[in-house]
Amino acid sequence: MLHVAVVGSGPSGCYTAQSLVQADPEVLVDVLDRLPCPYGLVRYGVAPDHEKIKSLQNTLRSVLEHERVRFLGGVRVGPGGIPAPRLRELYHAVVYCVGAATDRHLGIPGEDLPGSWSATQFVAWYSAHPDAADDGFVRGVRSAVVVGVGNVAVDVTRMLARGAAELSTTDIPQAALGALAASRVGCIHMVGRRGPSQARFTTKELRELSGLPDTEVTVDPAELARDPEYADPSALPTARRRNTEVLRGWADESSARAERAAPVPTRSIALRFFLRPVELLADQGRVGAVRFERTVCDGRGGVTGTGRYEEIEAQLVLRSVGYRGLPLEGLPFDPVRGTVPHRAGRVLREDAVGPGEYVAGWIKRGPTGVIGTNRPDAKETAASLLEDAPVLLRRDVPGDPLAALRAAGAEPVTWTGWQAIERAEAALGASLGRGVVKLADWGSLLAAARTAAP
Repeated sequence: MLHVAVVGSGPSGCYTAQSLVQADPEVLVDVLDRLPCPYGLVRYGVAPDHEKIKSLQNTLRSVLEHERVRFLGGVRVGPGGIPAPRLRELYHAVVYCVGAATDRHLGIPGEDLPGSWSATQFVAWYSAHPDAADDGFVRGVRSAVVVGVGNVAVDVTRMLARGAAELSTTDIPQAALGALAASRVGCIHMVGRRGPSQARFTTKELRELSGLPDTEVTVDPAELARDPEYADPSALPTARRRNTEVLRGWADESSARAERAAPVPTRSIALRFFLRPVELLADQGRVGAVRFERTVCDGRGGVTGTGRYEEIEAQLVLRSVGYRGLPLEGLPFDPVRGTVPHRAGRVLREDAVGPGEYVAGWIKRGPTGVIGTNRPDAKETAASLLEDAPVLLRRDVPGDPLAALRAAGAEPVTWTGWQAIERAEAALGASLGRGVVKLADWGSLLAAARTAAP
C-alpha cells in the first residue's frame, strides 16, 4: 500500500486525499493538521452567517470518514513539532496543503498602532480560532476603516454591522457574540485604492451589505465616475459589470436619500474608491484616523497619487489586502510569489524534481481562486504523485506511522476525538440556549477531545 501524508485538512488537503483514494485502491492517506479540528478555512475563515458555504464541511467530512483516510489533528509539522525530514521518513510521500498562512501589510507609518489589525486576525477571533487574540477589537470603537475591496473585506464589514439577534443563531463563540452585541460601531468605511471596476468582491457578497437591518450603504457617485470603465461597463467581464450595476444603484439611492433628508439609520457602510492609505494617525496612543491620498487611473491598469489627501476617523483599522505563504521547513521557497516552486505539484529543488514531496492549494499556486478552485488543483497534484508511485514504493516505511508520531512527541487527535469536540460544542450551545457554539481555546478543545473513547 502507498502511504501518503497530507499536511493540512482544509479544502485543498481534503480534495487531495479524495483524489488519491478515488484514483487508486492501494493508497492510504493520513490527513495531518496542527489544529485538533479539521476543515481549515471552512471552519476558521468562513463568516458565521454564511451557513450555506459552511455546509461544505459535510462534503469534506465524507472524505475524512473514508475507510482509507485517517484524520490526525494536533500534529505540528516543522519547528516545535515533527521535523519535516522525519515525516518524510514515515511516509512514501508527503503533500503540503498548508495554504497562505500570513497576511500582507500596508507598509505605512502607524500600521503597528493599537487598534490596527489584519482582517485575518479579526476573522480568527469571531471564528473561534484557538490562536486568536481576544483583545477588544470593537471596544470603544465608533468608526472603523476596512482597507481592501475583496470578499474578506466585505465579510468583516458585514460582521461589524451585524446585530446580536442575527448572529446568535450561528456558531460564533459566545465571547465574540457578546462583544459584537455591545458594539457601538456606527460607521464603517470600506476603502479601495483603485476604482469599482477593479474591485475583487463577488456580486453575491456585495449585495449582502444592502440586506443588513437598520444599516444604509452609501456610495459617492463622483468616485464612481472617476473610473473610465464605470461609464461604459459593457466591455467588462460579467461579474465586474454586475458589481458596477449594484454600485450604481446604491449611488443613486445615496443621492435620493440626501435630497429627501431621509432618517439616518443606526449604522452606515460607506464604500470608497480611489483612496490609498499613506499613514495611520494616533490619538491618545492608539489609532484615531487614517490618512489617504486620492488616486487616479494611470492608463495601465493601476493608479497614481495626486498629492491630495483626506483623513477618515477610525478607532479600528482592518487591512484586507491579500494573503501570503510562509517558508516551510526543509522545502524550497519563492519569496516573491510566496509559494513553493513546483512542476504539476511536484516540489522543485534547483529546477529538479525529487519524488516524494508535493504541494497543493495556495502554497502551490498562491492565494487565488475560490474554494472550488482547489479541486482541480488537488487532482493535478494527486495525478503526479500516483504517476511517481512505482518509484515511491521502493522506499521502506513503517507499517503504521502513528506509533512513530507519538514517539516523536505528537499527541494526535483522531476522528473520534474530533467527534467528541463536536459533542462538546453542541452541549455548550444547548447550555446557552443557542445551537452549536464553537469552543474557542486550546484547553477546551483538547479537554473535549480527551473525553473520546480510546
